[in-house]
Amino acid sequence: MRKLSRLFIVFLGLLAIPLVAQAKVRISVDLSSQRMSVNADNGASYSWPISSARAGYVTPRGIYSAISLQTMHHSKKYHNSPMPHSIFFHGGYAIHGTYATGALGHPASHGCVRISPANAATLFSLVRAEGATIQIVGTPPASRPFASEHHHHRHTHYAAAHHHGHAPTALSYAPQHHNESVNNIFRSILLR
Repeated sequence: MRKLSRLFIVFLGLLAIPLVAQAKVRISVDLSSQRMSVNADNGASYSWPISSARAGYVTPRGIYSAISLQTMHHSKKYHNSPMPHSIFFHGGYAIHGTYATGALGHPASHGCVRISPANAATLFSLVRAEGATIQIVGTPPASRPFASEHHHHRHTHYAAAHHHGHAPTALSYAPQHHNESVNNIFRSILLR
């Protein structure tokens, strides 16, 4: 009889586990509006601007779970870029903080969902405590490729130098006025 009552208590305990595990933060990312809404079981709710993938990149749509949390991740793919409070949800895709807060509300990333560092810390805390269901929907607004978003002023990039008919030099990536000075120096050395 004692064995049966212990078994019954264990069975009841196992039934309660899924109820506890279902407490999750619901994160909804709308690529069309470049906004994220967050609803936690503790009653907290938020709405924040995001940056998703810019032209030439994709933020995956679908329903995901948080698969890995890292307080500070550095991108191995994109120049060791800092990704504070990263919540990975699909391979190398994550929701994370960005220091480029001026771009929030507009597509600007390589595919991750970026939010402000403070909002990333808040979200990270909620997801660490409750887990998360992440839903990504919508179609991002049209965006220009990253290089065209920056005004070149006096800078000439290697690809742009070829495109505009300039002869490439060893310093094609440097500001144009430096290229001309360096080219003149090389010519004077070679012509001596």
